[in-house]
Amino acid sequence: MDPQSMNIAMRRLEKMQIAPKSEYVADLGANTCGSDSVFGKVPVAAPDKIFHTKSAYKADPSPSKINLGIGAFRTNEGKPYVLNIVKKVEADLLADTKSGKLNKEYLPIGGDAEFVKLSQKLILGNSRCVGEKHVAGVQTLSGTGALRILMNFVKNFFPSAVIYKSNPTWGNHRKIINKAGLAQRDYRYYDPSTKGLNIRGMLEDLSAAAPGSVVLLHACAHNPTGVDPSPAEWKMIADLVQKNQLIPLFDCAYQGYATGSLTNDRFSVTMFAERGIEMLIAQSYSKNMGLYGERVGCASVVCRDLESTKAANSQLRGVIRPMYSNPPKHGCYIAKRILGNPEYFKMWEEELKMMSDRILEMRKLLKSEVDRLKTPGTWNHIMDQIGMFTYTGLNKDQVLYIRKKYAIYFLESGRISVAGLSTGNMRYFAEAMDDAVRNM
Repeated sequence: MDPQSMNIAMRRLEKMQIAPKSEYVADLGANTCGSDSVFGKVPVAAPDKIFHTKSAYKADPSPSKINLGIGAFRTNEGKPYVLNIVKKVEADLLADTKSGKLNKEYLPIGGDAEFVKLSQKLILGNSRCVGEKHVAGVQTLSGTGALRILMNFVKNFFPSAVIYKSNPTWGNHRKIINKAGLAQRDYRYYDPSTKGLNIRGMLEDLSAAAPGSVVLLHACAHNPTGVDPSPAEWKMIADLVQKNQLIPLFDCAYQGYATGSLTNDRFSVTMFAERGIEMLIAQSYSKNMGLYGERVGCASVVCRDLESTKAANSQLRGVIRPMYSNPPKHGCYIAKRILGNPEYFKMWEEELKMMSDRILEMRKLLKSEVDRLKTPGTWNHIMDQIGMFTYTGLNKDQVLYIRKKYAIYFLESGRISVAGLSTGNMRYFAEAMDDAVRNM
């Protein structure tokens, strides 16, 4: 711009009482960032415990640091793992996109119908409700999204229902229930004295629940304790649910990942379904397909008749439309091709077994290390618990002692992600545990 034009522009800005660009930006920054900001009264939220632990780990300069907080599979070298079958399917999808077979158009509000159907088949097997088409369902933003959709569904049509959740449970459960505006109560679950299930306390607490209350149950690999009911105990829970007319909500984040068997890990859900119990189901493919960042999940409502199923289908979509409109395609298409192709499904099962076996091997090694060290206390729970997580039994002071002295990061509850252990760091972690138990 020439000098004359610049002068004309400056005079116009003065008449409009607008500062030149550089000053305007500075003023704007001062207004929004200073004490006079319209958002100045917004408080800083407390950090999420799991992700805060991850951030603290990343900031630690110690070369021997270990992260046992985040719930994600790691190789024995401590690296993230992308399943080989996922890589293969992604190559197929890319080829189909290049050829024009696939596009980036919107999915329907409820997501990909075939994916939903395959997901329901995965968790419910050949249950009667599947054959009779009495299961409403939608694709969701992973398991968290499925839970949020289902909680909002409950709020809309059972507004006075109380959600009963295990004590302890996954930390985000409480937040999701709160955001849906529902009342919540705990039922006894974990017994610190045995480091196992308090089935008597659980049944006593659920016996006090009013008809129509929602019982949040972990289908397998309970998070955070790794303590699951036995088949006989699941039968007792189902008996109570039926007798007291409660509504079960199964959170299934680890199917196939807990025991290495997709069929074994759906035992609780299919047993309830075979009894004709109406229920809610939240599924996630973050862990069992390693699709953490793709956010692939499914929310289902098992109904008693076609009319109720049709209504539930419409209302699930009614929750989604104003929330995020419709779900993403990419991760869903990966899962759909794996679930729907027998060859790919078999390859997936083999990798699932490998991941499950690695975690089991880490449990065995940890148990052998504490036995070698003669660490005070009983440690059979390391092998008795199942899945990605173990409640070590360490208290908050011991956890913080280990964090400060050894740069090993896990939750203050004592929960560790077994997937973060390896043959390379196992002895270091066991010795840190031994030190904390003896000296704290």
